[in-house]
Amino acid sequence: MAVKWMHMEENQSVLNADRFDKRRFNEMMDLSQELQKLRDGAAMPMFEPLLGDMWASFYKMKPAVLDEVAESLEVNRMIMDAIMEDPGFEDHRKSTRLNDWASAAGTIKTGEKAHEWLIRKSERNEGLRGLMEQMAAQTQEEQSPENGESDTPEAASELSGKLKETLQENLDSFREAMGQAHEEARQAEEGVKSMLGGLDAGKAEAELKKVPLRDKILLAEKIATDRRMQEIADWAGRFKEAAVQKQKVKQRRSEAKEGVTIGTDIENLLPSEFSLYTHPLTKTDFLRRFSEGETMQFEQKGPEQLNKGPVVLCLDQSDSMSGLDAQSKGFALALMSIAKKQKRDFCIVLFSTRVQAFKYERGEIGAAEIIRLAETYLRGGTDFEQALGEALAVIGESRFKRADIVFVTDGKDRLTDEFLERFWREKKEKSFQVLSLLIGTSRETVESFTDRVVQIEDFDDEGSFTAFEV
Repeated sequence: MAVKWMHMEENQSVLNADRFDKRRFNEMMDLSQELQKLRDGAAMPMFEPLLGDMWASFYKMKPAVLDEVAESLEVNRMIMDAIMEDPGFEDHRKSTRLNDWASAAGTIKTGEKAHEWLIRKSERNEGLRGLMEQMAAQTQEEQSPENGESDTPEAASELSGKLKETLQENLDSFREAMGQAHEEARQAEEGVKSMLGGLDAGKAEAELKKVPLRDKILLAEKIATDRRMQEIADWAGRFKEAAVQKQKVKQRRSEAKEGVTIGTDIENLLPSEFSLYTHPLTKTDFLRRFSEGETMQFEQKGPEQLNKGPVVLCLDQSDSMSGLDAQSKGFALALMSIAKKQKRDFCIVLFSTRVQAFKYERGEIGAAEIIRLAETYLRGGTDFEQALGEALAVIGESRFKRADIVFVTDGKDRLTDEFLERFWREKKEKSFQVLSLLIGTSRETVESFTDRVVQIEDFDDEGSFTAFEV
């Protein structure tokens, strides 16, 4: 097992890292499985201290490489020099300074790219590969309980010299790898904000402060290492922007001015009343009427109750919908963010020829639940009756009384008259509405249980954003 950075007998950092930095990095290591994998699978010696230096370089306000380090750390110093001299490094640090989870994401991608680069170079360099294999074998021997302390300074020095030579000869390709690491880490950071940061982009940082550190690191490393999770995060961010715009339109409509009445609301006075106030001959009469509440003003409608009941999203996961899976998950997260902002309970009913329901109280969802949802896909055929039956069962629970249903499918199915009769009876009793988003197919079946049908090409179609008004 690797020894933790802060517990080394000598200082094994090549940066101006203090005891707090080292202790905090060890906490990140304990929380992050990806950092642990990088540490345990390292192909070069002193890789854990290097990971610690990477983290400190992102986290500290003013990181600096030390002028003098032990010979065994010369390679680490060269690597940190190359990383910190990269043009994209300081730009990346705008989002990582004093941000432990974002620094962890940066370390995961930087460590991953550095290790991949090293493996590629060793595959082309027999001498380097041989030294690395020799050092790994000696290190394993050293850690074996049957063996006493093994002194391997000569092998370590030889490997360090070879690594240094390799880095000097291939500095451009290393910096290119680091540039890619910075870009991918920034994407992971934005993905975390899209998934956990709430509906309002301007309040994403404040929302993230409420999220446990373990959740942020878990999601950041998942997005950083899983292209599909990154795609879902990208769609979630795009759909949240659309949701914000739809909610603004809805708010404006709810506060629309309808006719004329009398009153003393200055903001809604008719322009003609302001003219009377500004004219010396009519000002006194205006003031008399205003004091008696008889001035003319626009009548304000509402505002109507915007924070309605819970939301039940029935999402088709049959085989034919698999190509839209990432879009659909991003769409679901955006719809859930509305529920979270308005403190509405939210349920996703995934369906094919079977169903699986996920319930989120007040629209709250943690990182582990996001990952579970992202990794769930049912496959199979299409069974509307099972999906709608599950939705009715959910609405039957006290928490989901008066819920709205958003039903998304690209297929069609046959519903029995008996089921439709039961559905409409319960729909009337429980006063819920059904919006169906239909992806390029016949309207006939969904019209039999829906208040409104919107046909769309995919989730990025403007029509699908209708759901963000529920």
